[in-house]
Amino acid sequence: MLNEEKVRIMTKLAAYEKREGKGYLPISKYYRTDYIGLALIKNFFLVSIAYVMLAGLVALYFLDELLENIHKMNLIALGVKIVVGYIALLVVYSVLVYIIQTVKYSRAKKSIKNYYAQLGRLTRIYAKEEKQRTQNRSVFRRDKV
Repeated sequence: MLNEEKVRIMTKLAAYEKREGKGYLPISKYYRTDYIGLALIKNFFLVSIAYVMLAGLVALYFLDELLENIHKMNLIALGVKIVVGYIALLVVYSVLVYIIQTVKYSRAKKSIKNYYAQLGRLTRIYAKEEKQRTQNRSVFRRDKV
C-alpha cells in the first residue's frame, strides 16, 4: 500500500533536486569560508586575464600615439597608473564577488536546511514502516508456532 505522505515528500524532494538543488546542493558541500575563498581566487584570475586583455586592446588602439611619444612619456608614471588601475579593478570586483557569493551561500544553506528536514521526515516514515513490518513478521511467526 502506498503511503501518500511519503509519495508527496518524495515528489517535493525530486522537484527540488531538479530545479533549485542543481545550484544549491553542490554549494552545501563547502564551508562558507572555503566557498567564498574559492570564488575570490577564481575572481583574481579572471580579473587579471580581463585586465591584461583590456590593457592590450587599449595599447593597440593608441599604438600610433604611443610609438610617437614614447621618448617623451614618463614610463614609471604610466606603469604606476596601470598597476593602480589593476588593483582598483581587482578590489572592486573582489568586493562584489564577496557580497554576491555570501548572499548566494546563505540562501543555499537556508534552502538546503529545508531539504534536509524533508529528508529527515522521509527517513522517519521509512523507519516507522520498517518497524511495523518487523512487528508483523514477529506476530506472524508466533501465530505459526
